[in-house]
Amino acid sequence: MTVLSRVVVCRFRASRLPAFVACLALLSGAALRAQHVAVQHFTADLKIFFIDVEGGQSTLFVTPDHHSLLIDTGWPDNQGRDADRIVAAAHRAGLDRIDFVLLTHYHVDHTGGVPQLVDRIPVGTFIDHGPLRETGDQPTVDAYSGYQKVLATGKYQHIIAKPGDVLPIPGLHPLVLTADGNFLDHALPGAGQPNPYCKESQVRPADQTENARSLGVLITWGELRILDLGDLTWDKEMAFMCPNNPLGHIDLLIVSHHGWYQSSSPALVDAITPRVAIMDNGATKGGSKPTVETLRKIPGLDALWQLHYSEEAGPDNAPEPFIANLHGPDTGFGLDVTAWKTGSFRVDNPRTRSSASYVP
Repeated sequence: MTVLSRVVVCRFRASRLPAFVACLALLSGAALRAQHVAVQHFTADLKIFFIDVEGGQSTLFVTPDHHSLLIDTGWPDNQGRDADRIVAAAHRAGLDRIDFVLLTHYHVDHTGGVPQLVDRIPVGTFIDHGPLRETGDQPTVDAYSGYQKVLATGKYQHIIAKPGDVLPIPGLHPLVLTADGNFLDHALPGAGQPNPYCKESQVRPADQTENARSLGVLITWGELRILDLGDLTWDKEMAFMCPNNPLGHIDLLIVSHHGWYQSSSPALVDAITPRVAIMDNGATKGGSKPTVETLRKIPGLDALWQLHYSEEAGPDNAPEPFIANLHGPDTGFGLDVTAWKTGSFRVDNPRTRSSASYVP
């Protein structure tokens, strides 16, 4: 057990005084010894697996009733490396099929792995934003074509999602916020206040790639709110988040675009005040130094976790216990999250066999 094997972060909110008192109790030695027992008292938890697809994206959500949602499928080729890692995570969760696969967009690092995935595990339904618009990039065209061939077999249900849709995944509440370049047209309950971070974000040219058409979702699990906007770009973030913040506070941010500098404007990341951010970067893909600096300065952020040490970020990387794969050859470690409807969650790092817990 490392020093970080049991880290509990307490944040006081007047409305959650009982949770705060319980969190303080966890800081005592006796409570730490009983923490495992206390966790078992939760009758239902959500499992989230951040799978290492080396700079692509693949995130698996599994409900207590074993309903499942996979967001993106990683890269093709590499002897089926990414599909194998996804299936391994599914089997760890006790799954023999994946109910829903959501493709944020059609770039090869997000959609390329579809044909290899369906060769290895049954899939029920695919969800996407509609037709491909970026037809001038051959790897993107190839990834989209491979996906269309899978759909053409007629073996799978297919949903084209639009902003405002709630995806039909039992046990979860995934609200579509962005899709095909369009946004949710109203603020969520309790949100809609002026966004002071808009003026701190530079204006950038409109992105013309698939990134700007990313299918982004807000997943609500009890009191926990998880945001995944795919590779949504800086210009689209500002169009969505300015002048007013339509989202309010987010608990767990899945960092857009692998932490590349094309995304993660202050207008988004500072405005939503996430408690924890998880960045699915590779060693040399994503994890841009300016973005890592921005993320670590988010007001109230308790921790930034990374799938890889970023060669570009260098000394600005998160501390080593918060990184799944360190400098050097890829070791394939992911990050695991266990979440409860109270809004509490725990991040586990299989590489270090350590964890950190976060309460509202």
